[in-house]
Amino acid sequence: MSVTFAQGFSAAGVVAGISAVEGKKDLALVVNNGPLDAAAGVFTSNRFCAAPVQWSRKIVADGHVKAVILNSGGANACTGQEGYAQSQATAEKVAELVNAKPEDVAVCSTGLIGELLPLDHVLAGADKAYENLADTAQAGADASHAIMTTDTKPKTVELTGSNGWKIGGMVKGSGMIAPQLATMLCVITTDAVVSAGQMQAALAVAAEHSFNRIDVDGCMSTNDTVLLLASGASGMEPDKDEFNKLVREACASLARQIIGDGEGASHDIRITVTGATSEEAALACGRAVAASNLLKCAISGNDPNWGRIVSSLGTVPEDVAPYDSEKVTVDVNGVRICENGGAGRDRSEVDMTPREVHIDIDLNTGSNAQATVWTDDLTHEYVHINADYES
Repeated sequence: MSVTFAQGFSAAGVVAGISAVEGKKDLALVVNNGPLDAAAGVFTSNRFCAAPVQWSRKIVADGHVKAVILNSGGANACTGQEGYAQSQATAEKVAELVNAKPEDVAVCSTGLIGELLPLDHVLAGADKAYENLADTAQAGADASHAIMTTDTKPKTVELTGSNGWKIGGMVKGSGMIAPQLATMLCVITTDAVVSAGQMQAALAVAAEHSFNRIDVDGCMSTNDTVLLLASGASGMEPDKDEFNKLVREACASLARQIIGDGEGASHDIRITVTGATSEEAALACGRAVAASNLLKCAISGNDPNWGRIVSSLGTVPEDVAPYDSEKVTVDVNGVRICENGGAGRDRSEVDMTPREVHIDIDLNTGSNAQATVWTDDLTHEYVHINADYES
């Protein structure tokens, strides 16, 4: 049911004629029907952040959002004041429809950078989406389809708290995925009675341990947006720890689904670094390995080339992650192919046929800190998708 799984939310996904793909659903609307309108958000750290990010970051700051309009088919990034005016006009249109203030309407866009949106199509699409609003499973599914670009499938999550309150969510993301958020638009809804401050704290931690720990191609987007909205419609105030846990689980599920739908990917790669002096050190090592295009190409060819793993590991400065290279071990799918910084068992012993590839790195520093990062391999199909890309 996606964003309509939680009580108090209605949604729609319609064909607005924004996308270059004829007949594709390309505009989604999510409305919080209350009684609460609490909100939290995290956004891309890219300095070329898009107009809708600039708008939504500003309006989420007060902790209130009544509705979110999202489009695929155009990023409205690097479009200057005219692009910002488009985001504002879109918010004003939705506000008029749902009887809210423009400052309570978030705007999200995804697609080609550097071009203005066909604003007349966006505004007409908003009317159409409003007419089709519903709290049904189909309405949630339509919304999750409308935000897709190169995604091959919608990505959603549904979770229920111990006393019946719910979390639902949707995300789009397939390529241009790197830490400091992945490339995505994400809306998570809950019918729990929670404050904006509690939501912001929970979302910040959840995003750090999920969306900030996946990497398909090392490219950070201009449009990344994650919104968490609360309607309070269940009337239930959740246990704080349980709420934080379920928000984290929702983000982890959606992030993992992004990796599972990485552009052209044939393997999902889990990189776990243990035996580090700190979580930060383990994370730096994991990210360095995940960023290796050489390794990703090797995995695409079913080659567990441990030399490409340790060479990337070696780029992490000693003051960031102290370790002795002659004590490091590397296991791939359970086979120790690197022992004490040198050759271990023969790489031919590694079974590379599963979709998931597990790379386990032990720094053996005597400490127990660890971190996990997910990435994908890079295939011919990835090159084809991005050589011919347009939204």
